Amino acid sequence: MSVLIPDDILRATKMTEDELKLEIAILLYQQEKISSGKARTWTKLTVIEFQHELAKRGLCINYDVEDFEADIKTLQSMGLL
Repeated sequence: MSVLIPDDILRATKMTEDELKLEIAILLYQQEKISSGKARTWTKLTVIEFQHELAKRGLCINYDVEDFEADIKTLQSMGLL
């Protein structure tokens, strides 16, 4: 599915297509509708670039206790802990 944003709406925002795409991606990420990986893939940003964009807006990376525990298990299974 694709969403078409009319040119007059894009012009009214005074943003480029890529800037608008980034704003939408960050909004969806912030609302936990998409992962950072999906947001980065769509916007073609690296991990560092995406994190920088979040930091510029005062946003944190969505990473909770469950994510941390899963990472610990993964590291343990790899023999790194």
